Formats: sequence, C-alpha cells, structure tokens
Amino acid sequence: MGVGLGSALIKLGDLSSDSDQVSVESIVLAVGLLCVCILIGHLLEKARWINESDAALFIGLFTGFIILLKTHGKSSRILQFDEELFFIYLLPPIIFNAGFQVKKKHFFRNFMTITLFGAAGTLISFCIISFGAKLLFEALDIADLELRDYLAIGAIFSATDSVCTLQVLNQNETPLLYSLVFGEGVVNDATSVVLFNAIQKFDLSQINSMIVLKFVGDFFYLFLTSTLLGVMIGLLCAFIIKRLYFGRNSADREIALMILMAYLSYIMAELFNLSGILTVFFCGIVMSHYTWHNITEQSRVTTMYGFETMSFIGETFIFFYVGMDALDIEKWRLVSSSPWKPIGASAILLGLVLIGRASLVFPMSYLSNLAKKSKNDSKLKPKQQVTIWWAGLMRGAVSMALAYNQFAKSGHTQEPGNAIMITCTITIVLFSTVVFGSLTKPLVRSMFPRSNHQDIMVSSEPSSPNSSLTLPLLADRLESEGGDVVVSIKVLSNPTHTLHHYWKKFDKAIMRPVFGGK
Repeated sequence: MGVGLGSALIKLGDLSSDSDQVSVESIVLAVGLLCVCILIGHLLEKARWINESDAALFIGLFTGFIILLKTHGKSSRILQFDEELFFIYLLPPIIFNAGFQVKKKHFFRNFMTITLFGAAGTLISFCIISFGAKLLFEALDIADLELRDYLAIGAIFSATDSVCTLQVLNQNETPLLYSLVFGEGVVNDATSVVLFNAIQKFDLSQINSMIVLKFVGDFFYLFLTSTLLGVMIGLLCAFIIKRLYFGRNSADREIALMILMAYLSYIMAELFNLSGILTVFFCGIVMSHYTWHNITEQSRVTTMYGFETMSFIGETFIFFYVGMDALDIEKWRLVSSSPWKPIGASAILLGLVLIGRASLVFPMSYLSNLAKKSKNDSKLKPKQQVTIWWAGLMRGAVSMALAYNQFAKSGHTQEPGNAIMITCTITIVLFSTVVFGSLTKPLVRSMFPRSNHQDIMVSSEPSSPNSSLTLPLLADRLESEGGDVVVSIKVLSNPTHTLHHYWKKFDKAIMRPVFGGK
C-alpha cells in the first residue's frame, strides 16, 4: 500500500526499469536529503547572509548535479514536479499554519492595506508584466507565444513567494512588516491563481467591457465566498469540540478533528472552484482564535508544534525540489541552440518584476497613508516601503507550479518556446530566492536595528498560540483585563469607537459563549 501511494503521488525519473523499486529508492533518498537540509539549515541558523531556504536550494542543486553525472546526462531528478502534488498536498499545511500562527492584531489592523496591496496591486503588476513581456518579446523575437501565454506569464510572475517570506522575516521582531508582506502574499497568491484560471477559461478572441466586469465580479465573489467558507468550517470545528469536549477521553480525537477539518476547508474550496489558499488561511485564523482554546493543554502544545512542523517540512521540500529541477537537462537541451533567448527573456522578466513591484508598493503605500488620518494609525514610512518592495520580489513554488501548468505537460515539454519559459521561471526563482532572499535579512536589520523594531513589544492576543505558551503569566494577567493589549515603551491612547472595539464587544458577548475562546 505504501508503494502504491508513493507511486500515485510522486512521478519518478527514468532511473530504473522497475517502477516500484524506483519509488522506494527515490522516496528513501528524498527523505534522507530532507534530513540533511534540516541539519545544515540548523547549523546555518546564525548566518547573516544565508537562510534555510537557500541551504535547501543549494542541496537540491548539488543533488541534481550528482544525479546528472550518474545518469550520464539523462536526468537530474529523483522526483518529477507535479503541480497537483504541490497544490493539494504541500501548500495547504503551509498556508494553514501561517493563518494559525499569524499575529491577528497586526493582520486585521492593516487588513485594508493588505487587500489593497494583494488585490489591486497584483492587478497592476499583472498588467505591467503581461504587456511588457508581449512588447519586448515580440520586438526581440525571443519566443513565439500567443496572447493567452503572455497573460499567463503576467499571472505567473505576479505571484510572490509567501513561503520564503516566512523564513526571512520574523513576526516577533518586525510584526508590522511581517503582517503586511505575508498577508499581501496570501491575497496575492490567491489573486494570481484566480487570474491564471480566468485566462484559461475566458475567450480571449473577443475582449470587451462585459468580460472585464464579469472578471472583476468573479474575483470579489471568489474572495468573499472563500473567506466565508474558511470561517464557517473553523467555527463548526470550534463548536463541535466545545460541545463534545473530546479531550476528557482522548486528546487524539480533537487533534485529528482539527487537522482533518482544516484540510477539508481547502479541499471543499477546490471542489467548489473557490480559492483554497484564502479558505484554509482564514480557517487557520478562526481555529487559533476559538478552537485552540477549547482543547486540552497537551493538545494545544501538540497542535502548535505539529502544524508548524508540517509546514516546515513542506517548505523545505519545495525549495529542495526547485534546486534539483533547475538542472533538468531536457529543458536546457531544447534552448541550447539559442542560449541568448532564455538569458534575454530572464533579464526582461526580472526587470519587469522589479518595475511591477515598485509600481505596486509605492503608489499603494501612498494611498494607504492618505486613508490613515488618525494619529494612532501607523503610516508606512519610506524605509518600510522599501523593505516591503524588496521582500516581495521573491518568486517561488507557486510561480513554478503555474509555469508547469501552462508550458509543460506532466513536467515535460518539447516546444522550444515553452522550454524557454520554463527555464526562465527556474532562473528567476533561483535568482530571486538566493539573492533577494539572502539580502532581505541584513536589509531589515540595517534599516530597523533591534533596539528600534523590537521596542519591548509583547502581544498577548488571546487567540495567539505562541504568546499564551511563551508568556503564560503575563498573558493571563493581560487577558483578564480585557484581551488584546500591547505593552510598549510608548503609551498610546486607543479610541473606543472603532470597528475593532465593537468587534471585541460582539466577540465577547456572543461569539465566545457559543464557540469558545479565552
């Protein structure tokens, strides 16, 4: 049964004639190399210029090079990329854990800014990359592509890498930046996937105002329904666990129910053609706010570290595979006759990514600052805007998955134009992750020294698993005084007639008695 499951989920390279034996050997080798990635990542934890994602990439590159030599140039992979494997099995635990662990105070306080960046900003970046690529590719005769392909390129390279952002930024040191960059990344990924699917669905031979309006309406419908589905499933899980109290007999059942219902939210969203990314993210937020407080103390510790561990393994595997797939000889052989084309295409697309990101961040930051008229609203300063622009330049597994979906079939392609786009995607993912990702940490530390960006800020959100376990005495004391409190050197007077204020009253009077929570 194990071999059958491995064969179903992982398509393997041509390393042996016995497919079952290849499956076992490849899985063993992949798991062993993941252990190596974790060990090396731990040893490099204090490194200033390299992080765990870079380490996994380099190990993947080294592994691909060894396999390439061993197979005499026939293959560089022990596993073959499958976008279905990525979207169905690897991405859900990563996004769910992000919602489960995110500091909700900062996320919802900046929700409008995040939506502005993630939705409207992604559309700006999409237009710049799509039409810029069409104009320059045709002028330089780089690839013979259709309008649908150019629009798909815009969606592919508009998707930022939320996974890499998780490893580079620290939400305890820079909570505002973390919530903005990652929150935007979640909405951005959902928007990019929606754009990509819409491109495949709409008839591009007749573009008119009605099609544009329909697309805009579909997007808002998708955003709202996906969010509501995640909230509903999270509340249902909280209600069931609160009423039945599984923990009095077995902690296993309540943990299993949380895991399965979290995954159910993602699968149901995909079943109804909604955004699974948004659904599972908001399901994670609701579960951490209500469900997590209804389970036993042992289950709280288990779920917190269990979800984080699953997310960590998924992230490591993704970066490891991207590095290994970069040496896929099949794609490079197709473009070897005109090596300047993939180089030129990569340079053009990278430039468009930089311009598109700048056109997104700085105008949206200006609009966001204009909307913040209260003195208590934190406006985005120039240094923060530059950091957000830089941190969002990384491209990762979502871009890879969409590129394979558009330009390859089951990981293979025989069209030179499609091979150029696949190699461009791999090149930009590697370059942006290694260069931009490596420089983000020192950039944040230089712009925001620890004494400035870590001004004794202690969040005691009752729905934050980390804070309740790390600072239990302080958390209990602050929570008994009314919930979300931020201890800081600066004492700020918070207005009482705000949306957040009324939500806290509603939450305390109606939601928590029904669904639990502390």
